[in-house]
Amino acid sequence: MAEQTAFAAGTRAEGPGRPDPGEEKPDRAVVRDALGVGIAVGLSGFAFGVTSAGSGLTVLQTCALSLLVFTGASQFALVGALAAGGNPFTAAAGAFFLGVRNAFYGLRLSQLLALPRAVRPFAAQWVIDETTAVALAQPTRRAARIGFTVTGLSLYLLWNLTTLLGALGAEAIGDTDAWGLDAAGPAVFLALLAPMLTSTTERAVAGLAVVLGLALLPVLPAGVPVLLAALAAPAVLWVRGRRGASEVPARGGGGASEGSARDGEEPRGGDGPQEGDEPRKGER
Repeated sequence: MAEQTAFAAGTRAEGPGRPDPGEEKPDRAVVRDALGVGIAVGLSGFAFGVTSAGSGLTVLQTCALSLLVFTGASQFALVGALAAGGNPFTAAAGAFFLGVRNAFYGLRLSQLLALPRAVRPFAAQWVIDETTAVALAQPTRRAARIGFTVTGLSLYLLWNLTTLLGALGAEAIGDTDAWGLDAAGPAVFLALLAPMLTSTTERAVAGLAVVLGLALLPVLPAGVPVLLAALAAPAVLWVRGRRGASEVPARGGGGASEGSARDGEEPRGGDGPQEGDEPRKGER
């Protein structure tokens, strides 16, 4: 009911670090930005196709991963573990842990986009880092829906196409590290995230999350450091709450002492005659 009311009232997308809801963004600009993200990240499907083929998966298996899983980090984690000789079940577990974050994205996007129930199961396939970042960067619900749809569609089509081409031409392409395609996805995501970190608290959460992720990466299975890095948010908020709680009594204590001093003042008449008082006998 609340979502329907908000949608009828103008369907403004709200959230910290977001553009001013009063600013309208043309549909053409939203489509342009979404296509830019979809194309830039979609090209990194080449790297996945080559890496997957090099790890021993067939072309059919490689394409099935992109079609059905469609979350680049999890796919790279899976084929990377297989290429290193890891157990298939361990590799799948790492990929699963990395994919869990998309469930949290879905919780936010379900409120922001407010899609019909019949469409949600299909839209869930496109809930990934890039579509979430583009949708959250829009000032209105209409723009968020357009950004999510265009980013998801363009990225899904191009990612699967380049996956196929990469798997077929793995030998011709050679080492993907030399092309730098594997860094395209993270680079685009960071470029989208950075302008949204507008407050000190948001920057502190992001910085602590990076530190936790990098520190835990060498000692924990793939995917787990990403989930544990999310603890940065409650940690920063707890510290902020403690700091705010310590400041309130300090301010309140000063006011109380001042008030008690005023309450303990003797009547001004006790110090001597005041203005307007009649002089007593003998005082001239």
